[in-house]
Amino acid sequence: MSAPSPRVIRRGAERARSGPWRGDGTLAHLSPASDSQPLSEAFIRHCLDELAQQGYTGVVTSALTPLEQQAFLAAGFRVEQQLHLLGHDLRDLDDHGPPQDVRLRRFRTGDLGAVVRLDAGAFDSFWTMDAAGLQEAQDATPRSRFRVAVLGDRLVGYAITGRAGRRGYLQRLAVAGDQTGRGIGQALVMDGLRWLRRRGAERCLVNTQIGNERALDLYERMGFRREPSGLAVLGLRLTP
Repeated sequence: MSAPSPRVIRRGAERARSGPWRGDGTLAHLSPASDSQPLSEAFIRHCLDELAQQGYTGVVTSALTPLEQQAFLAAGFRVEQQLHLLGHDLRDLDDHGPPQDVRLRRFRTGDLGAVVRLDAGAFDSFWTMDAAGLQEAQDATPRSRFRVAVLGDRLVGYAITGRAGRRGYLQRLAVAGDQTGRGIGQALVMDGLRWLRRRGAERCLVNTQIGNERALDLYERMGFRREPSGLAVLGLRLTP
């Protein structure tokens, strides 16, 4: 089947974003709208009915807080992945820049193929992003910044940072495997944090898989601190 385009499901004041998970036309991605209150169980069941009618056979959520998870769990979802949630208050930022042979610049449309290939090499298959996933990461917040790191003519890293009011989000960070440990990831993160602070954000959040010690170490070295409660991605099989 051809995968439906991402869309917003609405009922009353409740809204959720939906679309194919990482380009898989059988698995849907469902996430609360960025400015919404925790969704009700009734609305989630309404969303499941719509997704089943579209031909999906399974659903996974975005990374949800414990409060957001409650209604999803009541509707039959189960935990698929657990994540660390970390926060940075943006008061103390260093001036870490990229290595001398690497430059940061704005993402261009012509970079898309290289970004998708880099992403596929940086994450396992469950977490990889195709073009639609990258667009969704940018659209998840009212404002976003998409920067790439370039070594000569080669794209070796990228980061997507989002802002919603005074809250910032490091949505995505990836560095080519043979370039890790050179400070490229730090430079991309710091670029996003400085952008957030210039635009009035007071705090930035990021999540990473439990077990991804390399990413966790990077964030903690840069001043992120673990939040008391983590996040979880939930999943549900839809009855044919």
